[in-house]
Amino acid sequence: MRRPRLALVPGEPAGVGPELCVRAAQLDHDANLLAFGDGPTLLRAAEALGLPLLLADPGADSAPGVLPLQSVPCVQPARFGAPLPANAPSTIAALEASGRACLEGRLDGLVTGPLHKAAINDGGIAYTGTTGLLAAQAGCEVVMMLANAIVRVALATTHLPLRAVADAIRAPALERTLRILHAALRRDFGIAAPRIAVLGLNPHAGEDGHLGREELDVIGPVLAGLRAEGMALDGPLPADTAFLPAKLQATDAVLAMYHDQGLPVLKYSGFEQAVNLTLGLPYPRVAVDHGTALDIAGSGRADPSSLLAAIATCARLARQRHATPARAVGA
Repeated sequence: MRRPRLALVPGEPAGVGPELCVRAAQLDHDANLLAFGDGPTLLRAAEALGLPLLLADPGADSAPGVLPLQSVPCVQPARFGAPLPANAPSTIAALEASGRACLEGRLDGLVTGPLHKAAINDGGIAYTGTTGLLAAQAGCEVVMMLANAIVRVALATTHLPLRAVADAIRAPALERTLRILHAALRRDFGIAAPRIAVLGLNPHAGEDGHLGREELDVIGPVLAGLRAEGMALDGPLPADTAFLPAKLQATDAVLAMYHDQGLPVLKYSGFEQAVNLTLGLPYPRVAVDHGTALDIAGSGRADPSSLLAAIATCARLARQRHATPARAVGA
């Protein structure tokens, strides 16, 4: 495959996203990058960092110090550390334009920086997350998975209050999540026969019904049905022992039932290099695994490791997708 062409969206213009993109633009990647965002904001970030940056035409190739830009101007000049609700439409427009370019086949993947949900909602746009926005645009079901060099953790539910989680664990949704995860591990990661560890919802995976019945009534039957189709699924497993290193050695991904069941372990094991993937889209999408860090925006102290890992991961997934079409894995 030729060098993949990836969309790069800085995210919230008042956060660390622009300066992280400037740092990434200083390097030679195994991909061509096309930024979607506000040119003056990127140039101000480069000035703050004391780094060179030439914003090129959208059709140009990226190179160290050169970043092609599809301009999506801010309504008001961005100020580091102070999100402006007036800029919410342009922030969302950058995401939508980059996703559309991927859906139309003009770009091979999407890398996104951190967004500020409150600023977007304060700007009059109902926004719960980029994952949902891109899924709605593509018209497909998706699964959130975070990964680093040690473990991949997918989520059966995402941003729900804890008291709502048990009601959200339903057989059709759980089966759909496992099918998307299994297909993505085959297609995007080239794992011919993935093994997935599925956590239980309750302590000790329900203790045979004494600590809750979700494992007996929902999770277990779903796993049994998918095992009968040939999937390698372990569980339901107690979450407190499923992440032991010896168990992870034979596991390609872990499916956690809720956000804080699996992600603290992943972030403890390697937060700086962790990335956030949206599985199930027609193209690879990888995001940083951190927020806007408004308190240090423009200071040059933001660590670019997660964005660099996201770019490298997205390029690798784009190449893998080119080598393994969806029909080859039944996705």
